[in-house]
Amino acid sequence: MQLHILGIAGTFMGGIAQLAKAKGHQVSGSDKAIYPPMSTQLEQAGIEVMAEDDVSFLQSPPDQVVIGNALSRGNAAVEATLNAQQVYTSGPQWLAENVLHDRWVIAIAGTHGKTTTSSMVAWILEYAGLNPGFLIGGVPQNFGVSARLGESPFFVVEADEYDTAFFDKRSKFVHYHPRTLVMNNLEFDHADIFADLKAIQTQFHHLVRTVPGNGLIIYPADETNLTDVLEQGCWTPTQSLGLEQGDWQAGLLQEDGSAFSVFFQGKLVGQVHWSMTGLHNVQNALSAIAASVHAGVPVLETIEGLCQFKGVQRRMSKVGEANGITIYDDFAHHPTAIRLTLQGLRKQMNQSTRPGRLIAVFEPRSNTMRLGVHKDTLPQAFIDADAVYAFIDPAWNWPLPVDAFSQPVTVENSYDALLDTLAKDLQPGDQVVIMSNGSFGGLHQKLLGRLVQRKE
Repeated sequence: MQLHILGIAGTFMGGIAQLAKAKGHQVSGSDKAIYPPMSTQLEQAGIEVMAEDDVSFLQSPPDQVVIGNALSRGNAAVEATLNAQQVYTSGPQWLAENVLHDRWVIAIAGTHGKTTTSSMVAWILEYAGLNPGFLIGGVPQNFGVSARLGESPFFVVEADEYDTAFFDKRSKFVHYHPRTLVMNNLEFDHADIFADLKAIQTQFHHLVRTVPGNGLIIYPADETNLTDVLEQGCWTPTQSLGLEQGDWQAGLLQEDGSAFSVFFQGKLVGQVHWSMTGLHNVQNALSAIAASVHAGVPVLETIEGLCQFKGVQRRMSKVGEANGITIYDDFAHHPTAIRLTLQGLRKQMNQSTRPGRLIAVFEPRSNTMRLGVHKDTLPQAFIDADAVYAFIDPAWNWPLPVDAFSQPVTVENSYDALLDTLAKDLQPGDQVVIMSNGSFGGLHQKLLGRLVQRKE
């Protein structure tokens, strides 16, 4: 079958492309913004990518067009597809019908931690010799790719609550019909498509309704927004988790979360010593352990696997170090994710004898952030940073509440100006976290290059 994928450069749709290619289909696609790591993966898979407004793919019509949720009516390729009465579908629907229909699906949902937890589960199953398939919204360092078919019954999918397509406004995850469901957390997000928290909870309950009675739902014991969802009706066994309560619990051995004990129903079952930090990753680990045990992996083997987990690209990934300054790339763009990321690094720095500042660099790129939903909670998210730098395009008309921050804030109106300022202000010993859910104009590598030049 010949497929053409509109919006192919997104992590989800790029993963769909790789899965389709692995199933033996002819695959091409189009998009407007293509950059690593997805551009690299598509190239390695031998998948042709054309410009977003190029409709020449319809000259020899594909058997099916798969349309990503970033594309809407008015887009040239969408309009051409509809006018040609071309067969089309959404990415989640294609995934459900062609990959998931006969698999044991392990779905990871939640406002935060989906990518990391999905990567943990996929790696644990791989470590256990189960060769799982997966589709993840990032690149797990243990695999180097964001998607693969696998050969076992198990398939791990990052279950996003964002809408499916312009013609299907349900959340993506209602298509997946998981047997094992992890719901990590639930906060208000995606203000461009959800009116309020209740609207998101409704979608999560639609997801709960799809989990069979012989499945399992895993959730944090202290997450009231999720317990409210379950109280609307649940027909599946559940397991809870947390640092101080739940069926699965963790006891910190290191304050930064780099080592912790694991307990199940009050009994010590093992200890994790790994390269990850942050209490949020400890909780992600508990979710991954519970999900993997439900899939049949012995608990000690899940813990052994986690000890060898290498993390995910763009989730506190170390870009490099120059002149005593360390640069990290992180995907955090919601205040809670920003706060947890910086909190984890601060605790790690507190355990080190090496002095230095924690520098946070961010851009308000998400639609929710631009709508001003998080303006009141954003300053507190940076409480652990010693200084904050931001890029804000004047065209956004988005005023940053600088006076509400507890530390110095520097705002620049271009990537180049921000680069110049950082290169001038940074000092040896600084730990710099660059946070964005986009490419940030390549700031990470440009800054590292400038610091290397400064050293020379």
